[in-house]
Amino acid sequence: MTPQGVALVTGASSGIGEAFAEVFAAHGFDVVITARREARLRAVQSRLTERYGVRVDVIVEDLEDPTAPARLCADLEARGLNIDVLVNNAGYGVPGSYVASSWDVHERFLQIMVIAVTELTRRLLPGMIERRYGRIVNVASLAGLVPAPAGHTLYAAAKAFLIKFSESLGHEVRRDGVFVTAVCPGFTFSEFHDVTGTRAQMKKLPGFMWLSSTDVARQGYHAVMTGKSVVVTGRINSAIATLVRILPQGLVIGIGRRMGRQYRKE
Repeated sequence: MTPQGVALVTGASSGIGEAFAEVFAAHGFDVVITARREARLRAVQSRLTERYGVRVDVIVEDLEDPTAPARLCADLEARGLNIDVLVNNAGYGVPGSYVASSWDVHERFLQIMVIAVTELTRRLLPGMIERRYGRIVNVASLAGLVPAPAGHTLYAAAKAFLIKFSESLGHEVRRDGVFVTAVCPGFTFSEFHDVTGTRAQMKKLPGFMWLSSTDVARQGYHAVMTGKSVVVTGRINSAIATLVRILPQGLVIGIGRRMGRQYRKE
């Protein structure tokens, strides 16, 4: 199989990131996967190589480290890899009230959720523009489109930033053959809620509210390949995003507050 290009996926050791790596591999892209957990990355590498016959490179980095994006890009250059697709997926949530966590915790969160995303994009975008082909996926969230409840205070703010960043950048570089898409999943089967300690609360949600990581990645792939700037995955989530825009804001905010008390640590 002739490779379609090279896709770099961050946070690719599990969940949505792993699913994006598989979707791009299935479509003939060579893949670079990066995350903190080398053993998990090696397992993904072995599976994708065997199943799709593509080249899969592993680079172990922790994007909480401010020096990681530059080091990652230097590693790519040393391997002779030009990145045609960037999937900014790495991230997590910080549960509880804003003052419940130290500034050091919030600073690391912002580094991985905002700074690393924009730095990697800035470092890899010129090559895409020069080659007149590029695809950038920023994994945002439905949380970035709806009024934010209490708890996880910076999460929705960071995701809203990614949505606006994607929209604006997409307008700038579309003429250069680069498409930028913010993918906005709702509740997704992954390790996210285990990491944040909110799995028990999430189990209260009905099954129809959930999507698989694979479904999210497939819809995200289609959206970026067709030049869609924002995609909300799943019909239920799309309906929620639409209702939020048309219903009275006071009503929407009230619902958000009640949901926050029921499903989040505050």
